Amino acid sequence: MTELLFEGADWNFSTLQRIHDTCETVAQRELGLDTYPNQIEVITAEQMLDAYSSVGMPLFYKHWSFGKHFAFHEASYRKGLMGLAYEIVINSSPCISYLMEENTATMQTLVIAHAAFGHNHFFKNNYLFKQWTDADGILDYLEFARGYVSHCEERHGRVAVEQTLDAAHALMSHGVDRYPGKKKLDFREEEKRAGKRRLYEESAFNDLWRTVPSGPAKTRATLSVERRRALLGLPQENLLYFLEKSAPRLAPWQRELLRIVRHIAQYFYPQGQTKVMNEGTATYVHYEIMNRLHRQGRITDGNFLEFLQSHTNVVFQPDFDDPRFSGFNPYALGFAMMQDIERIVTQPSEEDREWFPDIAGRNDVMGVLRDVWANYRDESFVSQFLSPHLMRQLRLFHLHDNPSDRAGILVDAIHDERGYRRIRRELSRQYDVGYIDPNIEVIDVDLAGDRRLMLRHTVVKGAQLNESDAKRVLQHLADLWTYDVSLVEIDAATDKVMKEYVINPRIQPAAA
Repeated sequence: MTELLFEGADWNFSTLQRIHDTCETVAQRELGLDTYPNQIEVITAEQMLDAYSSVGMPLFYKHWSFGKHFAFHEASYRKGLMGLAYEIVINSSPCISYLMEENTATMQTLVIAHAAFGHNHFFKNNYLFKQWTDADGILDYLEFARGYVSHCEERHGRVAVEQTLDAAHALMSHGVDRYPGKKKLDFREEEKRAGKRRLYEESAFNDLWRTVPSGPAKTRATLSVERRRALLGLPQENLLYFLEKSAPRLAPWQRELLRIVRHIAQYFYPQGQTKVMNEGTATYVHYEIMNRLHRQGRITDGNFLEFLQSHTNVVFQPDFDDPRFSGFNPYALGFAMMQDIERIVTQPSEEDREWFPDIAGRNDVMGVLRDVWANYRDESFVSQFLSPHLMRQLRLFHLHDNPSDRAGILVDAIHDERGYRRIRRELSRQYDVGYIDPNIEVIDVDLAGDRRLMLRHTVVKGAQLNESDAKRVLQHLADLWTYDVSLVEIDAATDKVMKEYVINPRIQPAAA
C-alpha cells in the first residue's frame, strides 16, 4: 500500500520535506521539468504583508512607500476586505518560495507544486527571463542595493535620498531596455564595478557639457544636430539610463541610485509580459502534480477535494456582466489554454488540424508545452495558440465602440473564421507591451540654449497620457534633469501634435 504524504491538516517541517521531494519526483521524472534548486521558507501573515509592500523581494532597501503599502494592505486584511496569497515565489537561484504558516498540509502541497516547480521551471526556461534576468546574482545585488541606500542616507541625509528614489520610482516603467541585443545584466559584476566607474563617468558627461556654447560669438549652429544626438545617444527610450549618463548636475551617488532602480526594473520586466503564461504554467503544473499524487494514493480523497475547491477558486472567470468582472483572470485564461493545447495534441478535431498543423495529434503533451513555455510571451502565446474551440467555450466576441468611426457599440467579430482571427488578434494586443505601454523617447536636448530636455510620445489609436499623471511624472524627470523638460504627444498616423507639456524643475540637486 502506498504511504500517504500526510494525514489531516497538520504539518511539520519533515512533512514539508517529504511533500517537496515527492513533488520533485513527479515534476522531473513524469513532467520533465527543469528547475533551479528550491529554498522553501515558511512565513507569518504579517511577514506576507511585509513582502507585499516591497514587491515580494526578500531583501530590499528602505523607502517610505513600502511602509505606506504595508499599512494599506494590513488594514484591508484585518477588516476582511482582502485575502493573502498562499505563496510568493522569487525568480532567483536558488528559487525562493514563501509559504504561509496558516496553510493546511494540502495547501502546502499545492503551493509547492505551483511555485517551487511550476513558476520555477518557467523562470529558468522562458527566453525572456534567460535574456533579461540574472537569477544567480539578484539576491547579492539586492543586498548591495540595501547597503548602498543605507550608506547614502547616512552620508547625504534621508530626505535627499528619498527625493532621488521618489523620482526614480516614478520613472521605473521607463527605465528598461525593451529590445534584444543589449548585454544581459550580471548583478555580481554590477556590484563589483559600482565603486570603479565614478571618475570615468564624470569625465564622460563633463566632456559632453564642455561642448555647450558659452561665449556670445557662438550660436545654436555651433553644435550640429547630428553630433549632439550622437554624444547623447539619442533617441533614447530608457529614461533612467539617459539621466544616469547625461544629467548634468546629478551627484555620483544619485547616478548609482538611478542605476539600482533601473536594474531592478529590468529584472521585473519579463514578468509583466508573461503573466498569463507564467500563472497558466504554474496552475497546469500544480493541477497535474496533485492529480498524479491522488492517483498514486499519496493524498486522500478529502485532501483532493480540498485542493479542487481552491483550484476552482483560482481559475474562476467572472462573466462580462458580472459585477466582479475586471478583465481576464490570467490564471483562468492561461490554464484553459494549456489544457486546450493538451486536447489538440492528443485528441484533435479536423478544425484543430487545420489551425494547428504542427502540434495537432503529436501525442507528446509535455514536449509541446515545454516548448511553448520556453519560446513565447503572452502576446505571441495568445496570437498563436488561442483556438476557435476555446473561443467558443469562453464565448468570446469583439465589440467596436469608436464613435469617430461608427455610432454606437457594434459586434465586430463573431464565431466564423474571420471573426476568430480578429478576436485572437485583438486579445493578443492587450498583452503586447509595444501596443499598451506608451512609446516615450528622449529626442533632443537644447545644449546651445536653455538646456531643455525634449521628449516625444508617439500616440497609438488616440491613447494619450493621463494629464495629471503625466505632469507628476514629468515633474520628477525635471527635478533629476534640473532644467526644463518638454513632452510632445504626436499622433502616429498623422504626425499631428495632440498636446504639449512644459515642466520646470522645482528642486535643486544635492551637492556631490
